[in-house]
Amino acid sequence: MLNSLIARSATRVIGLVLFLVALGGGAARAALPQLRSDSVFRLDVSAAPMDPDSAAITTWLEAAGGWGFGRLQIDFSIDVVDADALAPKLELVPNPGYYDGDCEPAGSVPLPAGGTVEGNPGYQCISGGDCHLLVHDVPSSLLYEAYVADVTVGVFTATCLVEWKLLASYPPSGRGEGCTSADAAGFPIAPLLFDADEVASGEIAHAIRFILPNNRMRAASYVHPASHYGAPSAPSNSGAPIYGMRFRLRSDFPVESYPAPARVILEALKKYGMFLADGGNIALTARSDRGTSAKWGTVGLGSHDLDGVQPSDFEVLLGYGPNPYQGPFAGRPPCVRNTVPEPDAGLLGMTAVLGLAASRRHRAN
Repeated sequence: MLNSLIARSATRVIGLVLFLVALGGGAARAALPQLRSDSVFRLDVSAAPMDPDSAAITTWLEAAGGWGFGRLQIDFSIDVVDADALAPKLELVPNPGYYDGDCEPAGSVPLPAGGTVEGNPGYQCISGGDCHLLVHDVPSSLLYEAYVADVTVGVFTATCLVEWKLLASYPPSGRGEGCTSADAAGFPIAPLLFDADEVASGEIAHAIRFILPNNRMRAASYVHPASHYGAPSAPSNSGAPIYGMRFRLRSDFPVESYPAPARVILEALKKYGMFLADGGNIALTARSDRGTSAKWGTVGLGSHDLDGVQPSDFEVLLGYGPNPYQGPFAGRPPCVRNTVPEPDAGLLGMTAVLGLAASRRHRAN
């Protein structure tokens, strides 16, 4: 009887939320999507133990040239599209070479007007490259992330589409051992970005992602919570960093010498750290300000404001879970998907209400 009452109440809450969201018109404005508060990406690791090879890893990386382009640069080109219940949906048409097994076999994604794929003015992938599409379905607490995404003449294509359940509890191996996502490490992308609203508020309350050139990452290995690696090419017996490693900024790093917006990022790196997520040259990735109330120009954060931060300013932490180190592999391991329990309906309904409230607050600003 009690369970039935709870289920009916949750259904009414969700119905009310969907009715209210329907007033919004397809596009929402919400905070960056985050996984549960007990997610590995939201853990305070300021006192977590270091990997015994920490100093050797950061020394190796610095000697190899450090971050891409030799500086801790910030990329502002990736958008997160917030969708409400009225957003029209398009069914996925897989590209040739679609990552079967690792990615969703089928699915539809809400695509409100005004959204973009990475590095482009709209949903069409004109620029080439990764063309990531990140869509936060606010009322459903779902995050859709696609790699090499494109919408042309009403047809949505991608090489990988992944659905993240923001209220689900993922195990140390994420979506599954050996499984990629829209990010090569198998991570979600959007929860590991940071945005202008967070920096303006003075706090980033989660870890962020970073990337390195392929020749500065150890070949054929990954560390949980990563579940996959891209194309790392440093020798497998070297001291190079491994996909999935968490770097934490040293507690004694002098943040006072940096501008206030940069200090917000540096403090987050001390408390939550950053995860090695993919290959490339621009180390850090921020959300574009298309969907935020605060704007980067007003916040005053520039792409080179962290250029002076070196690998030797970081400590490498131990891997996550009971068996964190995977590899080196003779070949990339096949994906074995985890079964991730559905989130509780009552929690889903309440989170949707909170997400709607946040969306309304953003619109009012």
